[in-house]
Amino acid sequence: MASATNTYARALADVVMDKHMDPAATLREAQSLAALVAENKELREVWEAPSIPAEQKRGLLNAIVAREGFSREVRNFLAVLIDHRRIPLLEPIVKQFELELDQRLGFTEAEITSARELNLSERQALEADVAKLTGKKVRARYGRDPSLLGGALVRVGSTIYDGSVKGQLERIREKLAGSN
Repeated sequence: MASATNTYARALADVVMDKHMDPAATLREAQSLAALVAENKELREVWEAPSIPAEQKRGLLNAIVAREGFSREVRNFLAVLIDHRRIPLLEPIVKQFELELDQRLGFTEAEITSARELNLSERQALEADVAKLTGKKVRARYGRDPSLLGGALVRVGSTIYDGSVKGQLERIREKLAGSN
């Protein structure tokens, strides 16, 4: 199903880029729809039921779109998912859509963990360093882990940059153990 997820996510990203839509706004709409479907069992059952005619499913979709003010493109995207019985894949498709947009717009996500809360200037400096390392704009999520003692641990995709005191102490310990 990863292939279907990627295919639908790329298709929506193609529409956003080709029509010069606001990627952030489109992503928010798609996330809102995915949350609505995830939270509403009855809605999910209606859209997934093969016994309910497609026109009725799209009628319900149109009512939701009108109430929430979603774009025509997001509405059409969801209609395609309904027609092709892909509603169970909506959440992973939206997550993949976000990754696809990030890639096309030159963003990367970084998980930054530090021993203490970082102030704004420290965050900006750290994000600038990560941007230099990756060659991409950075969207950072921050967390705290007092066991790091100091410094920070940065994860970008599967790559980890360990600038923590704990990591430095581990490397020193390994060197000392290796020299015996």
